[in-house]
Amino acid sequence: MAEKKENIIQDMDVYEIQQYQQNRYPLLFIDKIIKVIPGKSAIGYKNFTYNEWFFPAHFEDEPNVPGFIQIEALTQNFLMTFLTLPGNKGKKTGFVSIKNAIFKRKIVPGDRFDIESELKSYRRGLAKGSSLGYVNGEVACAADLVIAIPDILNQYTPVSK
Repeated sequence: MAEKKENIIQDMDVYEIQQYQQNRYPLLFIDKIIKVIPGKSAIGYKNFTYNEWFFPAHFEDEPNVPGFIQIEALTQNFLMTFLTLPGNKGKKTGFVSIKNAIFKRKIVPGDRFDIESELKSYRRGLAKGSSLGYVNGEVACAADLVIAIPDILNQYTPVSK
């Protein structure tokens, strides 16, 4: 069960993560949120095991985590930086942009993928920030993200006459 102290949320399990975001199996790529400072940052991880549905196809002779799953894991961790803000819990989100994505190291079965996310700005349902993913302390991938909460963003869309 998540522990809350002074606007910091710690130790969120998969059940609690699903209360904040809409991702579900087989596309939930965060196992644990270690710490969230709502409106600022989130630290979490995903343990990749050979039982993951994508490893046999990517690739049988050299299994590794596909890039789109790495980006999705970075994003899901980033979502926690702003979905934990009051009024955002459980809201649907959508990509606006992914920039400066880098892939520096393969992630293979047995790796723990540690993720650190930072929210740089949040306004009118638009969140901007970045996530870094590590394996054994070495950067595996990173990306700058812009994510929208359509329900909030649409309230600020001009209506044409």
